[in-house]
Amino acid sequence: MTPPTEADARFASEQLATGCDGMERLLKGLLDSKGRVAEEVHAIRKLGKSLRGGFTLFRLGDTSAKEIQVIGRLLSGPRDAVSRLSTWKKLGWEGDASTTAAIDQLLEQQTHSAARRPPAGTISWCVERVAQARGHLLELPASTLAARMEVGMGKLSKQIVKRCRKLDRCGEHRFHDARKALKAYLGALGFLPEGAINRDPVMFELTEVLGDENDLATLSRWLEEHGFTEDFVPALWARIVETRKLHQNRVKLESAMLVISGKS
Repeated sequence: MTPPTEADARFASEQLATGCDGMERLLKGLLDSKGRVAEEVHAIRKLGKSLRGGFTLFRLGDTSAKEIQVIGRLLSGPRDAVSRLSTWKKLGWEGDASTTAAIDQLLEQQTHSAARRPPAGTISWCVERVAQARGHLLELPASTLAARMEVGMGKLSKQIVKRCRKLDRCGEHRFHDARKALKAYLGALGFLPEGAINRDPVMFELTEVLGDENDLATLSRWLEEHGFTEDFVPALWARIVETRKLHQNRVKLESAMLVISGKS
């Protein structure tokens, strides 16, 4: 990566602050009775992941990025319920009819139960978190932004190398770590001037596959917590394991082809 100019850094900082404004609007929109909660929360969490990458770009990972992260965790219920149901449908398992019906109906019920809007006090607290995050950014001296950006992008790039290039030697949780590293890197790039860094299309494909793998891991935990264990439904678990292995093998293959800009 060519060292960022002061103009590049100022542009990225302004874009990041604007992203915080957008997050506030989305949060306040949750107080409206119109719309679908899960979709609105999905938009908030998606933007939040980008903002976290942007704050990490300016070496604010321990302050601003954490403020944004806690919002995603707090609002995770509605989206997670929808995601579990979508993952279950996509898996397409049609084994024992009674088991399928039990899982179907329970997932559907939890999706409906999770569709309630957060209380006004919760939304206000989240808006405060965004204000705190933006405040940390605006407190940075303008003269330090370019240097922070250069170091931050180098660290984000190194995280991808670390997380995505040695998956054969790591446990399954490493796939989640690789996804987080890619999300942070791509999120940061979204705040840079157009053309500042070339984006390898493989990264977007990897993010999608890692998302599918993570969704299956999340569904697996839900199944175990609700009694649908491998002992009771071995055929279902065989399908899950097989599908996850396909995703994992694809990730290992494609991660070896990554072209990563911004290494320092």
